[in-house]
Amino acid sequence: MAHRTVTEFVDDLDGGPAQETVDFGLDGVHYAIDLSEDNAARLRAVFAVFIRHGRRTTSARRRAPAARSSVDEQDRNQQIRSWAREAGFTLRDRGRIPAEITALFRAERG
Repeated sequence: MAHRTVTEFVDDLDGGPAQETVDFGLDGVHYAIDLSEDNAARLRAVFAVFIRHGRRTTSARRRAPAARSSVDEQDRNQQIRSWAREAGFTLRDRGRIPAEITALFRAERG
């Protein structure tokens, strides 16, 4: 037996059909609301006055710096790379070492 799932978006203000989801933010909190074309236009009209006098900012989120490898880990990785090349594997000088190669190294070297 076949099934069909239909997703219907409903305007969060008046319960009618919604044509779009509008994202907005205030005081560092981000919101999303499903609205009809008319209600979306009303929301944009209300915000327009404030937007004209405001300024755009970037997100407050900052990426954490990349974790640095310890000296021991760097030495171990260099040993794995040397072993892998001697064993006939092709590896880049930088980047992640494939898990399969690390496992083979550990199996042979302990």
